[in-house]
Amino acid sequence: MSVIRIVRSAALLSAAALALSACGSDSAITPAGGSTPSSSSESALSGTLSGSGASSQDSAMQAWIAGFTAANPDAAVQYSPDGSGAGRKALLAGGVQFAGSDAHLKDEEVGASIEACGPDGALHIPAYISPIAIAFNLDGVDELNLDAETVAGIFRGDISTWNDPAIAGQNEGTELPDTPITVVHRSDESGTTENFTEYLAAAAPAVWTSEASGEWPAELDGQENAQGTSGVVSAAGATDGAVTYADASAVEGMGTVAVKVGEEYVPYSSEAAAKAVEASTPVTGEGRPEADMAMDLVRDTTESGAYPVVLVSYHIYCTTYPDADTVDLVKAFGSYVVSEEGQAAAADAAGNAELSGPLREKAEAALATISVTK
Repeated sequence: MSVIRIVRSAALLSAAALALSACGSDSAITPAGGSTPSSSSESALSGTLSGSGASSQDSAMQAWIAGFTAANPDAAVQYSPDGSGAGRKALLAGGVQFAGSDAHLKDEEVGASIEACGPDGALHIPAYISPIAIAFNLDGVDELNLDAETVAGIFRGDISTWNDPAIAGQNEGTELPDTPITVVHRSDESGTTENFTEYLAAAAPAVWTSEASGEWPAELDGQENAQGTSGVVSAAGATDGAVTYADASAVEGMGTVAVKVGEEYVPYSSEAAAKAVEASTPVTGEGRPEADMAMDLVRDTTESGAYPVVLVSYHIYCTTYPDADTVDLVKAFGSYVVSEEGQAAAADAAGNAELSGPLREKAEAALATISVTK
């Protein structure tokens, strides 16, 4: 598996919002700007911050929690990796103080976030960037070259054996068995699913006729499914001939696909993910705060060396909270996550791509806008 390390993205992110009504927290005090103290003896933070959401960033989250609480022993962070959709719903319902999500808020969710968080709604902060691997379990085969149409045909069930001419024709010299293909998809609403189906819909629209969504198309019944990133990887790893899609940090030991971009096949890597992110455009629209950071990715790019099956996972916070203690705790944790130290800790634990310096600076400036409800 590729080691995913650096992202050089300098793309301007702008974006979506999510919500939380009354965000409860114990008292928390941080230095000005919400930065994390350099040692635990300097920290006056206390209280508990609760989050829920994307399972893709769970390994990174555990590293962030460990590093943050080591520096702030009287503070605690809880995170439940229930999936991006569940995290957004929990935030909107006031059940958590932040959400992890592999997809930015849709317009209808922006409206809900304004209702829950106040007139400026919610704020997306990019925290975790990673390719989505198309991973398979096929004895003796470690990598395959596939174009978007073939990938879409496999996941729709139109291509049903591994020695199908559409696969064999792009992989001359590779011995492919007639093993049946078993598709394993996410059973829960998932930002990984949304990013993956966005790629299929944009890069192979004639084959992938379903809309991009965080929920797997209902018409594709009869396929295998499992809960969360670990669930699909475990199920695919235990089934000969299986194929799935998952955060690239989770698929070690499985075969992976190099996707066709332009005239070349591009395997996933940090550099390839960076190129795809660099080509992104800001998300704009009514109700999205000026400092919000979210992006639309160009899934059908033909740029050499870009890997377009990529996700940007956000931490979504309210732009306002009811009390200063909660604001201080949110800012301190958010600042640690996007810091050079926090990103390095996550990369060591999960193999994700680290945020670039310019992206970290934009994230710090966005976090600084979070304030107490007036």
